Amino acid sequence: MKVLVIGSGGREHALAWRLSQSSRVQRVYVAPGNGGTALDSLLDTVPYGSLEELADFAQREDIGITVVGPEAPLAAGVVDLFRSRGLKIFGPTKAAAQLESSKDYAKAFMMRHKIPTARYQTFTDPIQAHAYIDQEGAPIVIKADGLAAGKGVVVAMTLDDAHAAVDAMLGDGSLGAAGARVVIEEFLTGEEASFIVMSDGRNVLALATSQDHKRLRDGDAGPNTGGMGAYSPAPIVTPELHHRILKEVILPTVNGMAADGIVYTGFLYAGLMIGPGEDATRALKTLEFNCRMGDPETQPIMMRVKSDLLDAIEHALSGTLDKADIVWDRRTALGVVMAAHNYPGTPRSGDAITGLPAAAEDCMVFHAGTKLENGVVRTCGGRVLCVTALGDSVRMAQDRVYKTVSAIMFDGAQYRRDIGWRALKPSQQRK
Repeated sequence: MKVLVIGSGGREHALAWRLSQSSRVQRVYVAPGNGGTALDSLLDTVPYGSLEELADFAQREDIGITVVGPEAPLAAGVVDLFRSRGLKIFGPTKAAAQLESSKDYAKAFMMRHKIPTARYQTFTDPIQAHAYIDQEGAPIVIKADGLAAGKGVVVAMTLDDAHAAVDAMLGDGSLGAAGARVVIEEFLTGEEASFIVMSDGRNVLALATSQDHKRLRDGDAGPNTGGMGAYSPAPIVTPELHHRILKEVILPTVNGMAADGIVYTGFLYAGLMIGPGEDATRALKTLEFNCRMGDPETQPIMMRVKSDLLDAIEHALSGTLDKADIVWDRRTALGVVMAAHNYPGTPRSGDAITGLPAAAEDCMVFHAGTKLENGVVRTCGGRVLCVTALGDSVRMAQDRVYKTVSAIMFDGAQYRRDIGWRALKPSQQRK
């Protein structure tokens, strides 16, 4: 079977790499891919023009299954288009993707279906938004309503920061249409976790738990980013919490979409805030939904998959996910993002990357913002690489990752040195 993966990031590189391990997969195409997928002999990169051109390619090459990585083509209706041509594609429809493409839609959906989330108000008028901030106080969270490539959320610790975020989104139009409407939420405390499942519209299959690190600098300091690293499993998600998340968040979401006349198929990602206390009484709130796998959570999750991922995807497309299973490596997988100079602002492109290691069973370098230019891998995006390794413990996975990271060089490289810190005792943390 030929498989097509749509996207250019580290998530797509990891998905394509894992799918290429299937004995039933003849070839994996990645559109448009990146420098890393171009270097991989098991993958083929293809141009990404319009969605219609992708559908033409899938028909011409007799693609058996297409997997969608990023949110933009989902919000644009790529699943609807492929299905209209009789092509098998794994992902939510345009209507279902509103759970991610509109924060206001998602919040209203959660309120309507009694899915736990933070208090909020939505605004298009900056004067009213500023008045609400003054009323609520800080800290407070400002979110652009639409898709903003991971840059549409500001966790404002002061009133000045909150007002500045509203001005940036509703005032100067720096986020374009994505920021024409803002959602302002109460600030929640606790520990974040990522909970990702596959859905066939009725049944769900939970993937391995993971935890992302959104802030740019060590100790969860600095501005929010698309994600500076992740690890799996996440110890915060105990078996009891796992059951609660499925019961209180995931299943009500899938069933709620069906009740609204929308069958949700594809990956579903719930970003959660888990409060302190005993598992049975911990506060559990939904921060956001993504209608695809997270990045960089996908990289460590894919490292832990031991069975054939294609089997699970086929079950999802056939409506038989209740008969599917994924075998997980018992080891911890941990990924560290190496970002470009000036990320998350305006990242610099064109820096040559050296020291990239050969792929290994226990350590992979998944590419994101890279391009292959005359045999040289160069930076061409904010998050450049995600170095991901397996280890018998979080600390062992850390040591393996950071040893590899230290050998990879490009001008202006920046990365956190504490990925996975929440899973370690203070005495175990890297100094």
